[in-house]
Amino acid sequence: MRITVLAVGKIREKYFRDALEEYKKRISRYGKLTIVEVPDEKAPENLSPAGEAQVLEKEGDRILEKIPEDAYLISLALEGESPDSPGLARLLEKLPHQGYGHVCFLIGGSLGLDSRVKEKSRMLLSFSPMTFPHQLMRVILLEQIYRSFRIIRGEPYHK
Repeated sequence: MRITVLAVGKIREKYFRDALEEYKKRISRYGKLTIVEVPDEKAPENLSPAGEAQVLEKEGDRILEKIPEDAYLISLALEGESPDSPGLARLLEKLPHQGYGHVCFLIGGSLGLDSRVKEKSRMLLSFSPMTFPHQLMRVILLEQIYRSFRIIRGEPYHK
């Protein structure tokens, strides 16, 4: 299976980059992982609703340009479904049988994802009703992808 993580912004903190590299290495035993970053827009704290919409639109344009055509799209969004780890594993396990050998996870910037990106997605996925930094969400996502592959293969993994 091919996995693409398409995310807004760069990872600046070394500890996040180290964690991502570790999970990329672990996932490589099960499939091909590609991480694609698109530039984020500067979004000051006191941005107006119109300004927020403009930021989301610009970031959305960048994401839409990079979406792989053959991929099953899953957007990370607070309003999405919240499966448990075995549920995510079941989803990833069944997708190749449905003709999807490529899954693309979409992670927005600090304001989330443009509605056009969400509408193009086959699934909205939420890890929690809480808000996390988008850099940390990449690490959490890769950990859950790795955990899913371990579950699918019946391999032990700490709980």
